Amino acid sequence: MEGVLSQLAQLFISTIPTVVFVLVLYVILNRFFFKPLTAVLQKREEETTGAMARARAQAAAAEEKARQYEAAFQAARQETYRRREAAGRAILEDREATLKRARQQSEAMVSEAQAGLAAEVAQRKNELLGTCQALGQEIAQTVLGGAARDSREGVLP
Repeated sequence: MEGVLSQLAQLFISTIPTVVFVLVLYVILNRFFFKPLTAVLQKREEETTGAMARARAQAAAAEEKARQYEAAFQAARQETYRRREAAGRAILEDREATLKRARQQSEAMVSEAQAGLAAEVAQRKNELLGTCQALGQEIAQTVLGGAARDSREGVLP
């Protein structure tokens, strides 16, 4: 067993430079290769994640601006429709007022014309009445004057 132990000790002693070399290689690789590589990968991951977060934030901001634009556009459209409707109502009210004035003027003119016609009819009736009375008297005188003349001549009516 002593032989085995001495062979193991000799094996262990012969592996010490390899172990030291592997440890030194590990330290060197870790310090000059793996740590910078890990740092670069971690920084890249953070930047990628940050860029994606910024992109999401910008997309959300763009969406919000689009909603605000759409709301402003809708408000402007409603304002335009409201103004157009108000202008239409104003035009209709103006038209109604004009028609009402025209109707009142025409009714006034008709009333004046009717009053004028009624006055003229009354005047013509008075003239006709006067003329009829004068004609009646003239006819009566003619008839009575002719009857008196006929009775003098012997003809009876």
